[in-house]
Amino acid sequence: MSVLDMAAAGCLLAGAGLALSAGVGLIRFRTLLDRMHVATKPQVLSVLLVLLAMWLHRPTWATAGPLIIAGVAQIITISVAAYVVARAAYRRDDGSE
Repeated sequence: MSVLDMAAAGCLLAGAGLALSAGVGLIRFRTLLDRMHVATKPQVLSVLLVLLAMWLHRPTWATAGPLIIAGVAQIITISVAAYVVARAAYRRDDGSE
């Protein structure tokens, strides 16, 4: 097993752990804003770690392009989605479930 494969495995495990913690947080937290936070922060990092693991597994420019596009799209869309959810909760005035 090469160093790149071990780094890819480490990134993949760290990404899976963060995704699991986000799922547990969604169940554990009570308010909408808390759930929104736990659904966005670790989830984005976990997706980026999985994408990095995919690139480390096959480190070529042909695989880097689509992975970079997917990572940037994830960062942009989750930010916009979190803003829309927070704005809706603010307009509702209570921010709870």
